[in-house]
Amino acid sequence: MSLPPPSFEQDAQLALEEGEQPWFDVGADRVRLLRDGAQAFPAMLEAIQRAEREVLLEMYWIGADSCGERFRDALMARARAGVKVKVIYDAVGSLGITESWWQPVRSAGGEVHEYHSLFPLAQSFQLDRVEQRDHRKLLVADDTIAFTGGINMSDPWLPIEQGGEGWRDDAVAVKGPCVEEFRSLFYETWRRITRTQRPRDVLPFPRRRSRPVWVLANNWRRRRSIRREYVVRIANARQQVDIANSYFVPDGGVRRAMFRAASRGVRVRVLVPARGDVPIVQFAVEAMFEQLLRHGVEVYALPGPILHSKIAIVDETFATIGSYNLDERSWRKNLEVNLAVEDSQFARHVRHWYEHDLAQALPIDLATWRQRGTLRRGMEWVAFAMRKLW
Repeated sequence: MSLPPPSFEQDAQLALEEGEQPWFDVGADRVRLLRDGAQAFPAMLEAIQRAEREVLLEMYWIGADSCGERFRDALMARARAGVKVKVIYDAVGSLGITESWWQPVRSAGGEVHEYHSLFPLAQSFQLDRVEQRDHRKLLVADDTIAFTGGINMSDPWLPIEQGGEGWRDDAVAVKGPCVEEFRSLFYETWRRITRTQRPRDVLPFPRRRSRPVWVLANNWRRRRSIRREYVVRIANARQQVDIANSYFVPDGGVRRAMFRAASRGVRVRVLVPARGDVPIVQFAVEAMFEQLLRHGVEVYALPGPILHSKIAIVDETFATIGSYNLDERSWRKNLEVNLAVEDSQFARHVRHWYEHDLAQALPIDLATWRQRGTLRRGMEWVAFAMRKLW
């Protein structure tokens, strides 16, 4: 007889034994890096279990699997206890989820809505918006703690010893005034898909940031644009730019900012997966290697479990973690969210773990890369040419 999988409480104890991530005080907020599902899932589940008034979940991929069921059951328990529970899940990302799968949450009093259904008869179906997806990973518990990052609620993010795939990913937790910005962002989407007004205590998402910890989004006002923040930060970098991104196919503006930074002596490093979960995207990523290397950008490929992280560290002053891929879809088609932190201690901490991943990665050498076969070059060219169609 097989043993049951370890609980999230056991995961939390393991994370503690391996060195729990510290909290950093940044202005009026506190921020904490969470690596992989092994650290993120226990923290997120604990936040749900402790919620007394409200749990808001906006998630691209919720699996109809053991991980997804754990979170669904936790949401059901809070709804049954009288906590206001609201869930938005993406129809494409959570393709295996059915309406009946959510019934325990709805029966307990929770509200669940699908973002842009693929079913023509569904209320949320809009043919002209089928390509627009909600790629955010956002959890808010009461108005006290929020989470975002690249981690979805599905088995690939579980550790291998629990039957998962141990995907390498990052999330961030925040406490303090910034939580209200996440809450505001959630209710903007909720208002659009339910056509209901946001609660009176929810402020509009601010146009400008006023603190060293703030929320970035796309499809939003220019000053809060994730892409704009990348371009501006890279353009103003003085020493070092480090990026980890799973689907790294940046547009010309981002590439030019990187090349100019490298030309003025800034060290620019990019970490991508050695093996991606979407083959056509991986070929498009690899199509960029030669151009990046020719312009002085260092490229590293991480073997082992799939790299799904989306982070950047600039100099020793700025770090961002979130759902945003540097590709056409994240820029123009998806709802995305990142947390931005302007703090030297936190930036150094994130870079410390970036270096940990880099030590296990394979550096891409230009001369060696140019020796790849004609067939592979052709597949890269086709994938890159199709990058705006994904």
